[in-house]
Amino acid sequence: MEYRPLGRTGTKVSPLCLGCMYFGAKTSPEDSYRIIDHAIDNEINFLDTANVYSRGRSEEVVGEALKRNGKRDKIVLATKVHGRMDDDDPNAQGNHRRHVIEQCNLSLKRLQVDHIDLYQIHRPASEVPIDETLQALDDLVRAGKVRSIGTSTFAAWQIMESLWVSKELRLNRFVTEQPPYHLLDRRVERELIPMAQTWGIGILPWSPLSGGFLTGKYKRGEPRPEGARWEKSGDGHFTDASFDVLEGIEALAKEKGCTTSQLAIAWCMDKPGVTSAIIGPGTFEQYEDNMGALDVELTEEDHKRIDEIAEPGRATVPYYNADFGPHKYRW
Repeated sequence: MEYRPLGRTGTKVSPLCLGCMYFGAKTSPEDSYRIIDHAIDNEINFLDTANVYSRGRSEEVVGEALKRNGKRDKIVLATKVHGRMDDDDPNAQGNHRRHVIEQCNLSLKRLQVDHIDLYQIHRPASEVPIDETLQALDDLVRAGKVRSIGTSTFAAWQIMESLWVSKELRLNRFVTEQPPYHLLDRRVERELIPMAQTWGIGILPWSPLSGGFLTGKYKRGEPRPEGARWEKSGDGHFTDASFDVLEGIEALAKEKGCTTSQLAIAWCMDKPGVTSAIIGPGTFEQYEDNMGALDVELTEEDHKRIDEIAEPGRATVPYYNADFGPHKYRW
């Protein structure tokens, strides 16, 4: 495994990160333990979850898995805060001090650890000044509860604002950003990734398969598979432009002797500025397929051909995430 630096921290992580969103929900605890154990045995040292995933259940399962296998010290463990954790409490969401510190303490308990390696703000919140969020995070770092801090789905200008505030107030700075980045949405190449490369921000793309669309399970003009993520939603994916990209990638994958999903993940891992691509398997079979991306080698000619299929800096889909709704920020 060729490990990569996590931003400017000096910590090294695998080029694939095991996303744990489905663990304890769609994926049973026992299957989740199996996937985590297998990933670690195959040199994946980076796990990512969030408090909002099944409202803590994912963190509990990840914590139990690491307790069972005794390999917590080998893992770079990441989680996130922002989403609503209590329908009846108006303060149980957002990026304000109360919520950030409260949820960090609860995440530590659920994960059964004494520190979080990478604590990330899951979404920006324009109603909370970034200095309040950063000061809360800085306190957690100084208390030893958090090692490093990051963001998810922030715009380039928001990260730059945070870097300025960190410098002015002498606070710990963000070292990573998790953007949606895949062959149907390459907008982060315009501004976000060049900014990250300039300022030493590690890029951790989520949804490199565009919510499963790039697995090839959906076919042009055919009914959507029953039980699939986009069975009854995500209509923005189902355009001729998106299917043109999918079918072009399917053809190239066939030539290279890999699956469409493996090619899409390998492409994401291979892009400049990317530290680790986050996979989110719901089954062991999906996990095994995703791991196969590590064996896919892309040539310069392959990248040129992919650029003809999926134009750099462009998107064929609107931003969409089932947990957070349409996203107003652009890159």
